[in-house]
This record gives sequence, C-alpha cells and structure tokens, in this order.
Amino acid sequence: MASQPKPPPPPPRPKTRGNYNCGRCGQPKKGHVCVAPVPVAAPSGGGSAPSPSPSTSSGAASASGGGGGGEPHRLRRALSFDEAGTPSSPEKKPKVEGDVEMGEPEEGGEDDDDDAVMEVGGRPVPREVMAEVLRRLGPRGVMAAAGVSRGWRDCAGRVWRAADELRLRVLAGSGAGILAALLPRCAALSCLHLRMERDVDASTLACLASSCPSLKTLEITMAANANNKMTGEDLNHFVSEKPSLSVLKIGGCSNLDFINLCSSSLSVLWLSDLCSLSKSVMNCPNMSELSLCFEQQSNDCTDLVSLMDAMGRTCSNLNKMHISSNQLSNEAVFALESANLRGLSMLSLILGSKITDAAVASIVRSCTSLELLDLSGSSISDNGIGMICKAFPHTLSRLLLALCPNVTTRGIQLATAQLPHLQLMDCGMSLCTNLNNEKGPMFGDINGGIRIIRKLCAAKKQPIHQRLIIKHSNLKKLSLWGCSAIDALYVNCPELNDLNLNSCTNLHPERLLLQCPNLKNVHAAGCQDMLIGAIRNQVNQVLNEFDAAESALPCKRIADGSKRVQLPQFQRQEPLEDDKLLGSSRTQCTVHRNITRAT
Repeated sequence: MASQPKPPPPPPRPKTRGNYNCGRCGQPKKGHVCVAPVPVAAPSGGGSAPSPSPSTSSGAASASGGGGGGEPHRLRRALSFDEAGTPSSPEKKPKVEGDVEMGEPEEGGEDDDDDAVMEVGGRPVPREVMAEVLRRLGPRGVMAAAGVSRGWRDCAGRVWRAADELRLRVLAGSGAGILAALLPRCAALSCLHLRMERDVDASTLACLASSCPSLKTLEITMAANANNKMTGEDLNHFVSEKPSLSVLKIGGCSNLDFINLCSSSLSVLWLSDLCSLSKSVMNCPNMSELSLCFEQQSNDCTDLVSLMDAMGRTCSNLNKMHISSNQLSNEAVFALESANLRGLSMLSLILGSKITDAAVASIVRSCTSLELLDLSGSSISDNGIGMICKAFPHTLSRLLLALCPNVTTRGIQLATAQLPHLQLMDCGMSLCTNLNNEKGPMFGDINGGIRIIRKLCAAKKQPIHQRLIIKHSNLKKLSLWGCSAIDALYVNCPELNDLNLNSCTNLHPERLLLQCPNLKNVHAAGCQDMLIGAIRNQVNQVLNEFDAAESALPCKRIADGSKRVQLPQFQRQEPLEDDKLLGSSRTQCTVHRNITRAT
C-alpha cells in the first residue's frame, strides 16, 4: 500500500518580541508582578470556578482558595495603592508607565527620577544636562543625536522646543520639505538665518509663514548657483501674515517687480540685487533702518526720486539709510531733503557718479547729527568735504570717500584736521593716477578686501608725486587702498590699529613714516618688497626698543667712583603686577601681503 504524501510543514513563525500583556491578569508586563492565582480544573461536582475577566483585573486569592468552592474571588485593581497587596520582591519594583499628558496620577518620586534621568555610557545622566550638551551642537548634530535612542530623541526634542535662534544651510539636493519637517518642532523660534543653495520661491515663504508663528528676524542669503524667484506680491503677502516680524533681510531680489509693504512692526529691511522697480511703497511707520542695493545695470529704470520722496511720508522714523545704485543723482538727494528725515544718523549713498557738491549742500541742510556718511563713488570735490567738516564737527565719526576722483590730498587732510571725533576714514582709489586706463577699478574696504567692479565715472588724472600727511589723535582705521598717486606718506595717529595700503605702487620706502604705536594690522598687498620691509621695520621699532630696555641690567658706580658696573641678576627688582599684565597684552603688528576679503 503506497504511503500517503506528508503534508508540507507549516511555515516558520516569524520572530516577534512576544506579548506585552500578562497572560493571567491582562496587565502590562513592564514593572508588573502578577499575583493572580493559577487557573485550575473545575471540580467534578459541576460548578466551574469563575475565571478572571480580561477586562477587569483580579486580585489576590484567599489563603484557602485552592480547589473547593464556595468563596468567590474579591476583584480589585492590579495596581491599587489604597489597599495593601502582596509585597513585591526588591528586584522588581512596580512603577507606573503612564504619560503625564493623559492625566494619570504620579505616585512617589521614583517615576519622576526615572523620567528625568537617562543612561549614557552605563551611567545615569540628567536629561536637562544632556539637553544642554546637545544645545552646543549644530542642527545636523542634533538631528543625528535624535536617532540614537528614545532618551536621546527626547533630549533632542527639548533642544528644538527651546531653540530661539537657528542657522541653516539648505543644500541644493534637499527637497522643499526639509524646512516643513524641521521648523514646526521649534515652537519658540524667533530668529532664523537661511543660507540657500537651492532656489527660493513662494512655497518657501509660505512654509516659513505657517511653521514659525513667533518669528521676529528672518535673513535669507543666496549662494552663487541659487535663484530667488519670489515676486513683490509674494513678499507683501508674507509680511502681512507675520505681524511680529521686525527684521527682514533678503538677498537676490532681482525678480521683485514692485515693493508694496505695509507693517507696523517692521523696523529693519534689507533688500539686495534689486532691478527696475515699477512701484515702491513702504508703509512702515516704525522702520528705523533701510538698505536697498540695486544691480549695476545700465537698463535699470527705477525711479529713485519718487522712492526717496515717498520715504518721508511713510517712514518718518528712519535712522539709518543705505542706497546703492548707479541711478543716484542730485535730484534724488533733493527729494530726500524734502522728505524731512531729520533723525538720520547714518547715510550711505554709494556708486552714484552723478552726485556732486550740490547734493552735499542738500545733505548738510536736511541732516543735523550724522555719525556716518558714505559717498563712495560720487563726484564730490574738496569743497564738498569742507561743507561736511563745517556741518558735523562734533558728531561725524566715520567718513567714507572711496572712488571719488575729484578728491585730492588737500580734502583728505582737511577732513582729518577739522573732524576731531573721526575714527574711520576710507579714501581708496580716490588718489589714483591711471583710473582711465584700467578696465575696472578695484573696490576695497577697511579690512583690506579688494574686488573688481565696473568702471563708474571718468576721473581727471591726478599728479603722480603727491604727499599725504595725516595727524589725528582718535583715528583708529585708515584705508588708502589703490592710491597710486601717493609718493610720500606721513601718519601720526597714536590710536590707529588698522592701515590699508593695498596697491599703493608708487609709495617710496624712504618717504614713509609711521608713528602709530598701537598699530596691529597693515595690509600691503601689491606693494614693493622694499616698501613692505620698511613697514615692518617701522611698526616693530617701538616694540624692539621696549624689549631692549627691559633686557638691560641697571648700573651703579663702585665706591671710589672710577667706573660703573652692572648689578648682579639677583639684585634686580621684580616688576609690578600691572607691568607684567601690560607686557603680556602687548602684541606685535602683522603685515598682510595677501588680499584678505572681509566677511
């Protein structure tokens, strides 16, 4: 007889973590010591013993309740703290695994200690301490720490919930949902800085508006390969949805066809790379700082006269203004005068080659207490500098006149002589001999950085052999980058700590004299090697003389007065503590031969 084929074996049972509930009483196993009786077979007499219901937790049986029958079991809650139950073993203490948000009572102090402590390396560490450690990490480190364990994820959540300032770099390969997934975790976020390496559009602003309800500061900077596609309507809608927004800085705004902002809380507005604005309305009565940078294009059709005139009616509390455009002219400055902005303390109108001394006279009439004046790239002359010196002798501390071809050494020396509170002065490329022959002049800053920009204005040729003498008691930073017409330079500024001489090609080492004991940085990129050597010798001469005086031993005459001898080393008096601190804090000046760009 043929054997019957055997049925195939059942598939293997998948590996599971087991049941989380007790098989006797139905309660969670974690932290639970079951005291329910073992179910036994019913007696032959007929009746069956009541079995514990899974919906109701059974308590401990009576001492004689083994088999027989009459006394029913007394039902009670498994974790009842009002009745005395069976004492548990010291190895397994019962604890409540409840959530505070669910409203369950917390008994004793053990549950609070367990929730507030986590294990790191086998040792208990308070979660507040761990959250403070994670707060020192960047956003990427906090996100990586959240994937370690549940305790680490809780600490990372505390960091996100307590974060009030966040700096993120959004990569080009990341999707639009990265901000939507991260920002809602930061409920208290008030300051956000984004470095965008991917395109920005209306969806990005909508995500920021919905994810950050208490946002006060927003700064968006664009990378070289990223485009800002937001329009004027998108920007207006975002500002109207954020009533708490006070600081807004956005770069790459080349697609803003108009500006129509209305906000009572906005106080600082920076917009760069603007081009051809058809309408400019900013109804922001509390705005104190405004910066509008336009692209250097010949086809820019922005009406700056109407823009300046509208600012006086809608932004009467302006304190700082920065406008960068090659469309700046005397008419735009006259419109600013009619706006009656008497509270301006910082005014920067740069790259306006059509600005002349008539605009300077208008600025003098409309502003009474300027602390910073930047007219770089204008066509003002020494007469305009004289008007500035007469109008602001007690308030002006920073004067920037870079790339002003009509300014001579006479005007620079006049400014340093009649402005006693001057601390910063920039005259880069103003005293230049070959500006007409260059493809594009170099534009630099006070920290030595130089970049190439488009040629702005035609300059008259300066004489090659010019001598510049600057003597000032409070001047701290002086920039003469690209002043190739200077042949001799004499600087006597005891408080000067930063000097920029980049591309001063015609400056002779024998005609250089620096009497600046506090000088720390000298920028000399593009200068002759002999000039760099002369700079190093002069700036370090004071320090070398001090070291030589300290190393010399005191002398005294012998008893008969015939000759002088040095005192032995052990008889020297120890320097005072103040002298030790002064000597340790004295630093040697650094001469920078390479071009350093300011951040």
